[in-house]
Amino acid sequence: MNVSGVLVRARPERFPEVMAALGDIPGVEVHATEEAQGRIVVTVEDGSGWSAEESLLKVHLLDGISDAALVYQYSDEGSDEGEKA
Repeated sequence: MNVSGVLVRARPERFPEVMAALGDIPGVEVHATEEAQGRIVVTVEDGSGWSAEESLLKVHLLDGISDAALVYQYSDEGSDEGEKA
């Protein structure tokens, strides 16, 4: 399991487009927004068929993003489904 917290800054005039694009990236969940300033708080999590790293790169490359900063990262390899109790 790999979870990252990211602060995203979108250009305010592109905010609706950025929000729609974030929703299309696997593992990305929006937790808070402040549209007037273009601020978005998201988490990025591993999943079946993608990695958090791949999804984080997609966030950074979105048109309309002026900045994206990784502020938290947690990894626990023992939390996979195959872990024994």
